[in-house]
Amino acid sequence: MSRWAPNARDRLENAALDLFVENGYEETTVAQIADRAGMNRATFFRHFADKREVLFGGEDVLAGLFADAIRAAPPGATLTECLQAALAAAGVAMTPQLRPAAARRRLVVAANSELQERGLLKHARITKSVTAALRERGTDELTARLGAETGMLAFSVAFERWMKANDDEPFPPFADAALSDLQARAAELVLPSRLSA
Repeated sequence: MSRWAPNARDRLENAALDLFVENGYEETTVAQIADRAGMNRATFFRHFADKREVLFGGEDVLAGLFADAIRAAPPGATLTECLQAALAAAGVAMTPQLRPAAARRRLVVAANSELQERGLLKHARITKSVTAALRERGTDELTARLGAETGMLAFSVAFERWMKANDDEPFPPFADAALSDLQARAAELVLPSRLSA
């Protein structure tokens, strides 16, 4: 078997997702993934630290896209404009072509509590990265943290909506709408409560 295989990472990821859906995450081994992809275990470990990283490796890409977009925003950009730039940048990774894999990934994670915990850790790391990028722009710590949490919630809401949409719809409009919705609801927090009436 050749040590070099074209599109090895994609082939391994697709094989893993197929097996996770067919047999369950716990029951699937690295050897089975490599075999399904027509490769060996060594090739798998050149691309992924472990089988969990097949599901969460893309999170590092998102963290980089978000942080880079915030850093690249114009000097006078508001916090909202920085978050809009970050969410728009996610469109590179959240393409209609990648939606089927995202759907399978979501199913696998939803069925396993250990994977859900790993997902929360990755989410926290991305939030920390976004916070750091906002801090580099001079945003105070609390505002940067609030902005990062808001941006990540907007991303999660947008992802849920995008997964229910037509297959060819791009992600960025969903992200922009989700951020606007969250900001509108946050504004209601400073208004007198309707619950007391």
